[in-house]
Amino acid sequence: MTASHSTEIAIVGAGIVGLAHALAAARRGHRVTVFERSDRAVGASIRNFGMVWPIGQPVGPLRDRALRSREIWLDLADKGGFFHDPVGSLHLAYHADELSVLEEFVAIAQQSDAAVRLLTAAEVAAKSPAAVTDGLLGALWSETEVIVDPREAIATLPQVLRSAFGVAFHFGATVTDIAHPTLTVNGETWRAERIFVCSGADFETLYPNLYRTSGITKAKLQMMRTGPQPNGFRIGPALCGGLTLAHYAAFSACPSLPALRHRFETELPFAIAWHIHVMMSQNGLGELILGDSHEYALTFDPFDRADINDFVLRYLQGFARVPSFAIAATWHGIYAKLPGHTEFITQPEPGVTVVNALGGAGMTLSFGLAESVIAQALAA
Repeated sequence: MTASHSTEIAIVGAGIVGLAHALAAARRGHRVTVFERSDRAVGASIRNFGMVWPIGQPVGPLRDRALRSREIWLDLADKGGFFHDPVGSLHLAYHADELSVLEEFVAIAQQSDAAVRLLTAAEVAAKSPAAVTDGLLGALWSETEVIVDPREAIATLPQVLRSAFGVAFHFGATVTDIAHPTLTVNGETWRAERIFVCSGADFETLYPNLYRTSGITKAKLQMMRTGPQPNGFRIGPALCGGLTLAHYAAFSACPSLPALRHRFETELPFAIAWHIHVMMSQNGLGELILGDSHEYALTFDPFDRADINDFVLRYLQGFARVPSFAIAATWHGIYAKLPGHTEFITQPEPGVTVVNALGGAGMTLSFGLAESVIAQALAA
């Protein structure tokens, strides 16, 4: 075995979770090597809104983790020179029950000094030329959300970690077996003091029996992207409709939420059946990212549903107006999820840590989570 086949810390997977753990370990002074089976990361980490989204996390440890991740994102974006826009977010309320949830949320969040407040329709118009203010009862403004272009960011982050933190990357490198302290990578043996498996929705390849009994499932989401908006039009903050209030755990403590959910079940059964909530962000190219739905299973139909995309567009046009909703691309993403939990972390053998199932919050939580996981694992 040669020195070129050894490292202190091995990371399996170069999606956002793997990149976050590589950064956290490298910042502690360790020699880190990342193995990614594809030529570049093409999974859920690039198939999302690009939203760093603290507003979706409940006040407490998860929101703190999201805010720490936000700090790291801003630092890495500065180092890497990739697009990032700390533009904030608006949740728009056109029904009294939606406004009640927002009022309750603000009352709860402001107890912890969260940077949120309610806006009038006129104040919304001043922040976003895209928000529909006809019939708008009010909106939740949050200043903490940051938008990146996930395609650009995930492609650039390895360069940043390599140049600024000395992390080594091996793309097109498939890990087929782990028996600590060794890994089999493209048929060759590597040795590592600690191994972190961050393989996302591909959880059948390594430790299949562990995953089979874990309760982990998968989520398939459908999304769309417009072309660049004409004449440099910018929407301002990311925009969300009322359905979003029923999606994120941050709003679960609001007493009015069950009544709102009941109305959605009665009036919008298609949205409930496909777990649709509707949001819109804008990247540095001026493109709008639209979505999304959530289907839960272990195996999915590979074909996307036009009726889901049609619903998203109709609902979106109820709260947003832009020069062009002409769709340039559609896609779906698949991520791992452990129902009732925010992540799945386990040690299948000494020296190996599996980190998975951040659900749809990988962009928001990974950097903060990784600092905690790395600190605990390397202290053991």
